[in-house]
Amino acid sequence: MAIVTAPIFRGVGVALVTLFDDNGSLDAPATGVLAAKLVGLGVRAIVVAGTTGEAASLSLAERVELLAAVRSALDPVPAVPVIAGTGAPSARQAAELTRAAADGGADAVLALSPPGAVDVRPYYDTVAGAAGEVPVLAYHFPAVSPPGIPVAVLGDLPVAGCKDSSGDADRLVETLDSWGQPLYVGSSALLALAGPLGAAGAILALANAEPERCAAAFAGDADAQLGLAGSHREAARAFPKGIKTMTAARFGTSAVTRMG
Repeated sequence: MAIVTAPIFRGVGVALVTLFDDNGSLDAPATGVLAAKLVGLGVRAIVVAGTTGEAASLSLAERVELLAAVRSALDPVPAVPVIAGTGAPSARQAAELTRAAADGGADAVLALSPPGAVDVRPYYDTVAGAAGEVPVLAYHFPAVSPPGIPVAVLGDLPVAGCKDSSGDADRLVETLDSWGQPLYVGSSALLALAGPLGAAGAILALANAEPERCAAAFAGDADAQLGLAGSHREAARAFPKGIKTMTAARFGTSAVTRMG
């Protein structure tokens, strides 16, 4: 089990949408092509099979296929890490997904905390054990999997960082002030605060459609942050349909969803 203190990446990463064909079948090659386009526009990391990627609708075989397709599409730029979402309702399920991701060449895994957990520490111990030398990012998203991860518990977890999608500015400041590991913000509404305050980066759904503006906002550009407001609301209003529609409008990708 390895605990990595250096950030897995810095800057804006994308919580990649998973593309499906008109019949709802996985289109892994097209998803890989989109990932490569986003890297060409400055995205610093790719998260596959995360919340934005409709992970709950993917079979284990589809997750493996998706990871392989994105890895293949990014082979010319190995410095861009591919991070696999492996969170699950139980530690046993998360461990299985984590082992498959590690075996499939993921550079790191992102594990959403389990719903209803009174103490998340045993869960993350199990995930880290399954990951081996592959770094684990904890994932706090209480709107999707309550109650999430208390700030005070982060220091007890065998993780290399945390993604915080709570959208809570108070928590963001508290975490940066009290925890020394890399923090990645998951809300596109907090970029111009998170970057200047010292967050390692961001992992964003909105980076599928607006990677350049997201990067500018994270760098502290207030105009870019305000410019994201409408898209941020649209993505939140109908998720994941909203972000898939915006991504399709820009890149001509499929807007088919399995969820929502």
